[in-house]
Amino acid sequence: MKITIVMGFFLPMPPVAGGAVEKSWHRLAREFVQRGHEITLISRQWHDWPKDEVIAGVRYLRVPGFNHRRKLWHNLLLDFIWSLRVHRQLPDADIVALNTISLPCWLGTLHPLAGKVVVMPGRMPKGQFHFYRRPARILVPSNPVHDAVVAERPAFRSLIRTVGYPIDWSALASASQQNGNGVTIGYIGRINREKGLDLLMGAFRRLGLMELPPWRAIICGPSDIARGGSGQSYLHSLQHNAPPQTEFLEPIYDEPGLRKLYQQFDVFCYPSLSAQGETFGVSVAEAMAAGALPVVSALECFRDFVIPGETGLTFDATAPNAEEHLARNLADLIQDRVKCAEMGRKARLAVRQYDFGLYADRLLADFEQLTAAPEKASSAT
Repeated sequence: MKITIVMGFFLPMPPVAGGAVEKSWHRLAREFVQRGHEITLISRQWHDWPKDEVIAGVRYLRVPGFNHRRKLWHNLLLDFIWSLRVHRQLPDADIVALNTISLPCWLGTLHPLAGKVVVMPGRMPKGQFHFYRRPARILVPSNPVHDAVVAERPAFRSLIRTVGYPIDWSALASASQQNGNGVTIGYIGRINREKGLDLLMGAFRRLGLMELPPWRAIICGPSDIARGGSGQSYLHSLQHNAPPQTEFLEPIYDEPGLRKLYQQFDVFCYPSLSAQGETFGVSVAEAMAAGALPVVSALECFRDFVIPGETGLTFDATAPNAEEHLARNLADLIQDRVKCAEMGRKARLAVRQYDFGLYADRLLADFEQLTAAPEKASSAT
């Protein structure tokens, strides 16, 4: 098959500047090539990189894009402009997989030779499905996104598949953890207020006042607004309020470096407050693959793979006593490393289904079915 993959407007491919979705599709593109398919990947123009080149069998087309902005309306406008630019560059293909909001509004009708349109909403829908006319498939990361798309466009129910996101489970699960004598609690993700990091720092301060076995915490991720953070001033406020057991690292974008960091964690804490912003939790699944026990806020998107008391712990981040509850969960794990390790092993197995090889095979089987099937009610209006 000929498959075109279209990314968003603010990060490049290969993913040297991070991005969970970008990393996933970069690896998937190479998996597809290894299985004999012809892949074109369209992403943002970056520095002096070539506009058109082939790396490891994948053709990279790069189009001028934009930095991410604070305001939603601004990003939606930039996505529309980006979609217009990308439309002019699309090659003929069998499948065109879209990680954009605007392009599916017209692509299936105005450029049918671009391929069957596969829509990949990475976030909760914002009304765009009312304007989509000819999607062949809608691949969503979690059941909450599935339900939100159905609520917005009931006629698309039969087109939706819940697929999660792929992770390098095999590589993450292959190496043993290197934790030393104490419990290491980790967070990898954007340094953004919506991630619940103020709550996490409060819980860490409570831990610092308890008589506990040795523990430490590692926080790693981008804080700059262009990469989805809340800015340097927010990072500095977190550092000021953190107990001495807490270490802040610069963002790590290379895969070996990230794997090495994940494998240091006994516990992975992701206390996100963003019920509408979180749709899967790639870093949570990656940490689980490395054997870390997840402690996450009780958002619906995590329920597909975090089972409370079995493969992780959850807490209500909106409750008045959320900080105390989180601290108590973490303290229990610091005091009971046997329980922590046992649940970590179950957590690792719970996310094996998202391994790149298995995920790529399922996706390609679906794409082949789409290209073999005659045009039908997938063009629901």
